[in-house]
Amino acid sequence: MKKIIVILLVFLAFAKGNTQVLDPVKWTTKIEKKSETKYILTFSGVIEKDWHLYSQFTPDGGPLPLEVVFKDQNGNFDLVGKAKESKTTTAFNDVFGVNETFFHDKAQIQQEITLLNPKITSIKAELNYQVCKEVCINLEKKFTFKIPMVESAAAVATTPVATVKMDTVKVDTANTFTVVTKETAVAAVEKKIIEQPKPTSERGLWSIFFIAFFSGFAALLTPCVFPMIPMTVSFFTKQSKNKAAGIRNAIIYGISIILIYVLLGFLVTWIFGADALNALSTNVWFNILFFILLVVFATSFLGAFEIMLPNSWANKVDNQADRGGIVGILFMALALAIVSFSCTGPIVGTLLVDAASKGGIAPIIGMFGFSLALALPFMLFAMFPGWLQSLPKSGGWLNTVKVVLGFLELALAFKFLSNADLVLQLHLLEREVFLVIWIAIFGTLAFYLFGKITLPHDSPISHISVGRLSLGLLVLSFTIYLIPGLWGAPLKLISAFPPPMEYSESPLGVGGSNVGNASSVVLPEGAKLGPNQIVVFDDYDKGLAYAKAVNKPIMLDFTGHACVNCRKMENNVWSDENVLPILKNEVVVISLYVDDKRPLPEGEQFISKSTGSEIETIGDKWTDFMISKYNTNTQPLYVLTDLQGNNLNEKQPTISYVTVEEYLPWLKLGISKFKK
Repeated sequence: MKKIIVILLVFLAFAKGNTQVLDPVKWTTKIEKKSETKYILTFSGVIEKDWHLYSQFTPDGGPLPLEVVFKDQNGNFDLVGKAKESKTTTAFNDVFGVNETFFHDKAQIQQEITLLNPKITSIKAELNYQVCKEVCINLEKKFTFKIPMVESAAAVATTPVATVKMDTVKVDTANTFTVVTKETAVAAVEKKIIEQPKPTSERGLWSIFFIAFFSGFAALLTPCVFPMIPMTVSFFTKQSKNKAAGIRNAIIYGISIILIYVLLGFLVTWIFGADALNALSTNVWFNILFFILLVVFATSFLGAFEIMLPNSWANKVDNQADRGGIVGILFMALALAIVSFSCTGPIVGTLLVDAASKGGIAPIIGMFGFSLALALPFMLFAMFPGWLQSLPKSGGWLNTVKVVLGFLELALAFKFLSNADLVLQLHLLEREVFLVIWIAIFGTLAFYLFGKITLPHDSPISHISVGRLSLGLLVLSFTIYLIPGLWGAPLKLISAFPPPMEYSESPLGVGGSNVGNASSVVLPEGAKLGPNQIVVFDDYDKGLAYAKAVNKPIMLDFTGHACVNCRKMENNVWSDENVLPILKNEVVVISLYVDDKRPLPEGEQFISKSTGSEIETIGDKWTDFMISKYNTNTQPLYVLTDLQGNNLNEKQPTISYVTVEEYLPWLKLGISKFKK
C-alpha cells in the first residue's frame, strides 16, 4: 500500500513539473541521540549545479543569510550553541561591496539540543534561506524531527512536513518519501559526520595579513614604540659577549614579540570560537559596541586620554626581564607590549574587531602580520647596526602619525554604526549623513596636516615638512572626491563603506536635484525614487491607482533587497541610454520586494491557496502573488501589464536576468500593444 501511495504522489509531483517554480535545494534530515538528553539534528541539502545557498554567517549588506528557527522551544529543549555548518566558500561580491559566504553542491547544518521535557515526541524547525544563480529565490522549509522512543544511538530519518512558501507542489518527493530500512539506518549511524568550521577565504586571509602588517609598521612610528628601537638594539649589541650573541638575542626578542601577539589572537579565537566571532560581527548590538570601542580608541589617539595597563604589571614584568637568558628576553618583549599599549592597544583592538568579522583563524593571522612588522626592525637593526644612523630622530612627527591613525579609526567606526542602522532600517545614518561625517573627518585631518589645527600632544612647529604637506594634499583630494557623492555620484573607490545609493534621504542628492539636471522631481503619493532615479512604487494598489490616473502600462518588478542580479539589472540594463527614458516616462514601475520582512497586519494575514503556506509578511504577500499569478518564484522578474492586470506580451509574458538587447525589444513590444 505504501508503495502505491508513493507512486501516486510522485506522479502528481511530476504532473506539475512543467511549472517554473524552482526549488534548487533538496533536503533530507535526521536526528541522532548523543546521550540521555542530548540530540544532534542534521539538515543535509543537495544543491543543483551553479546555484549558491548563502550561509548563516554571510555578512550584512549582501545576500540574505540562512536562518535556522526552532519552534516551541521554551521549557521543552535548549539549543547548545549556534548551528554548525559544513564547508563553505567566501568570495567578494562587487555589486554589494562585501564578502559573501555560501554553499555550493551540498550543505549540512547541525544543531545540538538538550531535551528538557521528556514528554515531547517531536521538534519542529524551519530553514529560511536564499539561493541564487542567474536569479535569486527566497525559500522556507519546515521540518519535524521525531524524538526516538527507543534507547538507541541510531540515526532516525525525519521528513519535512511542509515545503517552501514559494512552491506550488506541496509534496517534496525527494525528501518526504525516502524509505529508510533497518540496514540504511545502521549505515547512517556508522557514517561519521565531520564538522568543518566555516573557513575564511584565502583572499580574505591575505588581505587581513597585509592590513595587519602595515598596521604594525604604523604602530612602529608612534611615540611609544619608535624610541625603543635604538635603545633595545643597543642593549643587545652592547650587553652580549659577541656580535653573534647579540644578533641571536635580538632574533629571540623579535620571535617573542610575535609569539605574544599570536597568542593573543589565538586566545580571542579560542574563547569566542571561530564561528561565534563572525556571528558577533553581524549582530546589531555588537556592531554598535565595535563603534563605541573604535571611537574610544580614536579619542585616545587624538590626545584626550591615554589607554594604559596598570603600572604594577609593567614593574613586575620588568623585574622578570632582569633574570637574563631566554626567559629574560621573553619578559623584555612582554614589557614592550605592556609599555607601548597606549599606542598599540587601539590598533590591536581595531585589527581584532575587523578580523572578527571574517571569523575562522583571522584573528591569529591578523596578530601574526601585526607582530611580524613590529618585530622585524628589532631583528634587522641588530644584524645591521649601521642602519641605526639612518633612522630619523624622535620628535613631534611621531605624535602626528598617532593622530592620523586616530582620524582613520574614527572614520572606520562609522562603518560599524552604519551596519547596525542598515539592519534595523532606522534611516538614522543614511548615505548623505555618512558622507558628511566622512567629509568632516577627512577635511579636519587635512587642516591638521597643514598645521592649521593642533592637538594636546603636538609640539610647536614653525613649518611643515614636504612629506606632511604631500600627505595633506592627498587627504584633501580624497575629501573633495567625497563631496559629489552628496549629489548622487557612485564613489566607486569606497563603495564598500557608505550605505547604498537607495538608502538615502534623497537619491537625487542634497537639494533634491540631479547632477546635470536642476529640475526638481515631484513624487506621486506612495512613490519613491528608486534605482537610476526612476519613480517607483513598492505597493501594488497605490501603483495601480497612479497608472490608471496617468493611463500608462505597468511594469511589475519582482525584486529583493538582497538580490544580486536585481542590482546588476538595475546598474547595467535599466541605466542604458535607450532603456532608462522608457522606464522614467512611458511605464509605471511597481517594485515588489519578496524579502521584505515587515509583518502584515493580523487582519491581512492569510493561508496561501497556491502553496498552503502562512502569509505573514509583506514579502510573503508579494511572493505568493508572483507564484499564483505568474507561476514562478525567481527574482528578478519583470512583467508588463495593462490596467486590468492582463499581460501585454503574450508570447513572453515575463522576462528575467537578460541583456539590454533582449530587454529593450520586450519592453517596446509590450508598450506598443498597450497604445493600440
